[in-house]
Amino acid sequence: MKLTHGQAVLTMVAVTLMWSVAGVVTRHLQYAHSFEVTFWRSFFTTVSLLIILPVWPGCGVFRAMRWASPAFWISGVCWSVMFTAYMVALTLTSVGNVLVTMSVSPLLTALLARVVIGHPIAPRTWGAIVFAGLGMGYMFGSQVHVAFGPGSTLLGLAVAACVPMASAVNWTVVQRSQAQGEKIDLVPSVLVGAVLSSLLTLPLAVPFVATSADLRLLAFLGLFQLAIPCILAVIGANALKAPEVALLALLEVIFGILWAWLGANEVPAREVLMGGTLVIGALAGNELLGWRGRARAAGVPGTGPACTSSAE
Repeated sequence: MKLTHGQAVLTMVAVTLMWSVAGVVTRHLQYAHSFEVTFWRSFFTTVSLLIILPVWPGCGVFRAMRWASPAFWISGVCWSVMFTAYMVALTLTSVGNVLVTMSVSPLLTALLARVVIGHPIAPRTWGAIVFAGLGMGYMFGSQVHVAFGPGSTLLGLAVAACVPMASAVNWTVVQRSQAQGEKIDLVPSVLVGAVLSSLLTLPLAVPFVATSADLRLLAFLGLFQLAIPCILAVIGANALKAPEVALLALLEVIFGILWAWLGANEVPAREVLMGGTLVIGALAGNELLGWRGRARAAGVPGTGPACTSSAE
């Protein structure tokens, strides 16, 4: 499926809207908590993908899975870590804390790709890393006085940090595999991640206490917050440049905090707003400068002379 640029932008906005509802929906669960929440969302995601994939892109998707590829399984494990850590973190700390922590994924990916693959990092990205690090340090530092135990905000931040770390490993593995001529299909990897997350959290989820209302909400998350937007993201990203995708993805943080504020009366703390502003500003500035630099290099009218760093 090929989209025009405008259609792809609208698709990615819709994707971020769907991704962003996890926090507010979680706040309306009655009895399900922690690992049970993670299990049911991953389980319903697995069921949804097993139904959707034979229709799109077709039954051949299962035969095309690279079962013998280590990179395919590493990607699946990374998705599993992201699914599990994300939902567990939401039960430990605020939606804003989780989303802002997750948003540093592009910068961690740049650092890991520099170490593993040797990708150069532009000066603008180093600056973004410093400012984002200051923002994250302020958020974490404000919670140092909180006991590092079950239900603590600091523990929630630590669990949430597993998401961007797993994401960085995932994208670095995918990039390295593609550079070596091996194509990793991310949608089947998402399916593997959902299956692994379900199996991992099942022993920790019993005995089940979720009500029928809880199950309906978690089924909604599995289908509309994860399975469908993951497929739409793959379609939309194919028609957009990487900086556009990165900038649009930041909408998830804004939408997510806004949903939790309006739908669950979860007012973001001052530390989240201040630290988050530094993080989001650093990310947006990095991508906008990179976008402008590439436009200059390509000779796009109105962007100034071609004068960019080779690291871009």
